[in-house]
Amino acid sequence: MSEKLLFRIATPHWLWIPAGLALILLAGPLVALTAVAPWSQLGTVLSDPKVQTSLGLSLSTAAVSTLLCVVLGLPLAVLLHRLSGLAKSLIYGFLVIPLVLSPVVSGLALLYFWGRRGLFGELLNQLGIQVGFSPVAVVLVQVFVALPFFVIATLGSLKSVDSDLELAGANAGANARQILTHITLPLAGAGILGGTLLAFARALGEYGATITFAGSVEGRTRTLPLQIELALNSNNPEQALGIALMLIAMYLVVVIVSGWALRFVMTSRSGAPASSRG
Repeated sequence: MSEKLLFRIATPHWLWIPAGLALILLAGPLVALTAVAPWSQLGTVLSDPKVQTSLGLSLSTAAVSTLLCVVLGLPLAVLLHRLSGLAKSLIYGFLVIPLVLSPVVSGLALLYFWGRRGLFGELLNQLGIQVGFSPVAVVLVQVFVALPFFVIATLGSLKSVDSDLELAGANAGANARQILTHITLPLAGAGILGGTLLAFARALGEYGATITFAGSVEGRTRTLPLQIELALNSNNPEQALGIALMLIAMYLVVVIVSGWALRFVMTSRSGAPASSRG
């Protein structure tokens, strides 16, 4: 049965009403933002040295944070996929909490762990290492808020991997590392890639926890979202709108690249069996 036919016979028409309202709530603010944007001044606004500095800091810290999310989150996702019982519930609970925490609460939590007088930060301070008000603090904030997105996306993809294929690999003599690297991870590649791009986008847009824990120091911790706040407080709405448009454009690029890459991965996966049979 075709998708169009199924849509026509199995989809109630009244769904368009709440769905349309949902789209208005989602798209309306974005349309309003683009409608009032200072398009003629955009080049001047975005070429401001302070904006360029914030852009460089945002991209560099988001890239480092995303790399850390992959390096640390991939093992965590695999373990969560394999574990069961109380251990899995506890780990998953700690993973989900940052998703629902208020940004201010997240910033306070980071402050009391990594800060100069924090649980772990005090030890670092005694060693002469200060995390606060530095790019390292920005990265720690971004990892805290973005890591759950990566792990959950990856975990969902791992669940879709056929366990019979992993057992077949074991029966063929493959060890655990070989099964993971040659069967599990390649088959879960779409979710891993999607989680990576999602983590980058989340890190790029982090604001509340950053200003609470890392502060807003030009060239060190003032990322693009913080530069927007500074522009608004300085009665410079044109700059704030320009930066907002730039962030939206970056998100669109991430979404487009994500969709293209996921289609490529899925096409490669569907074509693999056919090529192997040939």
